[in-house]
Amino acid sequence: MEQLLQQIEQVKQEINTFEGYNGEAAETFRIKYLGTKGIIKGLMGGMKDVPNDQKREFGQVMNALKQLAEEKWEALKLAGGDGAAAGGSTIDWSLPGTQQQVGSRHPISIVRNEIISIYHRLGFAIAEGPEVEDDWHNFTALNLPENHPARDMQDTFYINQNPDWLLRTHTSSVQARTMETQKPPIRIICPGRVYRNETISARAHCFFHQVEGLYVDENVSFADLKQTLYFFVQEMFGKEVKVRFRPSYFPFTEPSAEMDISCTVCGGAGCSLCKHTGWVEILGCGMVHPKMLDNFGIDSNKYTGFAFGMGMERICQLKYVVNDLRLYSQNDVRFLQQFTSSV
Repeated sequence: MEQLLQQIEQVKQEINTFEGYNGEAAETFRIKYLGTKGIIKGLMGGMKDVPNDQKREFGQVMNALKQLAEEKWEALKLAGGDGAAAGGSTIDWSLPGTQQQVGSRHPISIVRNEIISIYHRLGFAIAEGPEVEDDWHNFTALNLPENHPARDMQDTFYINQNPDWLLRTHTSSVQARTMETQKPPIRIICPGRVYRNETISARAHCFFHQVEGLYVDENVSFADLKQTLYFFVQEMFGKEVKVRFRPSYFPFTEPSAEMDISCTVCGGAGCSLCKHTGWVEILGCGMVHPKMLDNFGIDSNKYTGFAFGMGMERICQLKYVVNDLRLYSQNDVRFLQQFTSSV
């Protein structure tokens, strides 16, 4: 037993002093110490000569030796390139390390977070809802009854009919669900993905992202709406950007308007992005239709409100001059890496 322990101690010293920096050295070590005919296997064979009352102690010593050898082998493999084939080149430790790639947020996520931050400063909370909606929340409750002509612009992907379930066409459905469960004052923005039956091109896609806003309280006026949107535009695009409102139509607001800003690419001089008009439409807005308030048991004689909605892709296009909507969903690393500095 004493002689075996001396041999084990000598093998430990050999293992600790063994050096090698390639796959060949690691393989040599494995064969010599851990192979089927290796030193450790041979020492284990001496178990038969150990007295019975010492076999347990000897077994513990051998297990420790084997563990030491395995740890040394793993270190040698790592130094040699994880067990590279014999004859592989050694590592040049003087070379600089490999630079790690830094990821980035998606441009839509960057814009979404910035929009949320701006409206958060105005006291707007975030509200979210399901992407698969029923007809009531997506259309009827928003003053879009069946066979209403405005529905033609929002025919989308139906999951089921009778009853109708569909992929939501706008995040206005989240406004509907909020008014269903909350009473004024209500001040929310609703970011999320929406779907339309559109031909995919550089200017349109079958899905995109919206941020809609809703404010319902006593004595809310169109002036409140305009000042809210003025603040948003100046925070997002800068103080020098001009704003204009044009009369429009939406079933769930009255009066309604489209809001344009001076083109951020050409500065209002005229370019292909603004179709040489100097103006770019960024959102629709208006005062909440009284019928929509009544649909959710909110007294339209006491409360008024405003709503607005914008496409995140359009905001992103103006902020980063992206000329093709398809780039947002193609996962092209060359495109996404341009936004690394925006993390």
